[in-house]
Amino acid sequence: MRRMNVSALPRNYALYYEAVTNPQSEIAAALARLGEAPPQSRLDELAEAQLDRPEAAKVSEAHGEIMSKLSEIIALLKIEQTALEKYGQLLGETSLGLNGRHALSQDFLQRVVSLISTATDTTLDHGRKIASSMSDRSAELAEVQSKLAKYKKLADTDALTQLSNRRSFDREIAAIYEDKRKVMFSSLILADIDMFKPVNDTHGHPVGDRILQIVAGIFGARSCSRVFVARAGGEEFALILRDYTEESATRLAEEIRLAVEQTPFVNVATGKDYGPITISFGLCMASEAEGPDDLYTKADRALYASKSNGRNRVTRYSELATGNFVKNWLLYASD
Repeated sequence: MRRMNVSALPRNYALYYEAVTNPQSEIAAALARLGEAPPQSRLDELAEAQLDRPEAAKVSEAHGEIMSKLSEIIALLKIEQTALEKYGQLLGETSLGLNGRHALSQDFLQRVVSLISTATDTTLDHGRKIASSMSDRSAELAEVQSKLAKYKKLADTDALTQLSNRRSFDREIAAIYEDKRKVMFSSLILADIDMFKPVNDTHGHPVGDRILQIVAGIFGARSCSRVFVARAGGEEFALILRDYTEESATRLAEEIRLAVEQTPFVNVATGKDYGPITISFGLCMASEAEGPDDLYTKADRALYASKSNGRNRVTRYSELATGNFVKNWLLYASD
């Protein structure tokens, strides 16, 4: 990606990862057509078409339904407002007419009472109909809101692992730098299952998918209000931590690393052992980066250092020597 002048954005990593792991895919062919130094706008279009879930379209559709129902409710309220204004105007005019008369006959008073009574009944009946329509629209709106919440969750969830997906991850990592107070004790941990490609190639994708689900369960068990967990793509996971020092973030990564290392990956029916499965980590504090892209790049450098130094370990970006850094994609291809 560096050689092709492609920005180190998470979605770009996802595109090129898919292309490397599946060279016959539509993504690989599309990237080949874009050639060297593809414009970011074209990469965004490709990511939207190939990576984004169809539930995103459903979110937009549900949002449109909500706006339509709200428009109907507003229209009903305006109708009711107009009816009440006319009723108020009638009462006002009647009051003025009565005040201007010195002598009021019994017949005249009966006609006034009949007029006001009819207008009152009409207004009340109209109000009941509006209230019924409002109730119906409110019930429909609640149903659409429920669908919207469901679709939003689907649009932000990885189908295989049930963790948050890259779309949600991109939003969370960007949010770190929206408030300077969040930066000091926020961090990013990237994790990659070691030697996953050989396991996948040897035992097949169903086994690989099951391994991903088990590892995802270990990560998901650590999710809470201060720990955001996502599948960043392929066999890569990401954690965004808030209110963690570098030491406490490292301890969490070590806890997960040990849990994965100690988990048996055995087919209960056949007794086939697919292990050992281990995982490497790269950690970077948000305060060490200039923004979301830089934070991702530096955490990825720390992850690569873990891979280079024997795998199954946690490396902090702060431990790395400064200087030029060239990533060896062959190492990732072997994983």
